[in-house]
Amino acid sequence: MIILADENIEWQIIERLRNAGHKVISISEEHAGIVDGAVLEIANNEKALLLTADRDFGELVYRQKQVSSGVLLVRLAGLPNPEKAELILSVITTHEKELSQAFTVVTPKMIRVRKK
Repeated sequence: MIILADENIEWQIIERLRNAGHKVISISEEHAGIVDGAVLEIANNEKALLLTADRDFGELVYRQKQVSSGVLLVRLAGLPNPEKAELILSVITTHEKELSQAFTVVTPKMIRVRKK
């Protein structure tokens, strides 16, 4: 799976996903400082799942009706990075087919997948 990691995704998470065989494009490495709309456009062009901790993408996708190839919003504040990485990898592995064209929210206690 191709994943576009927003600037707010920790390096350890990106590395864990890459080590598991996923192609991860990092906004921090390749496009630091760009606006959210441009991030969403890159994800769409790459047909990538956007991995982010930024709730503003919900505004873009639902209120502004911008097209999305899939957003995975992580709400995992307080968890150590290794635990975040394993949880995110597990969600992507288990729900890969469902994540495309969906807006998914992950917390330590639940996963909510909403298809547009």
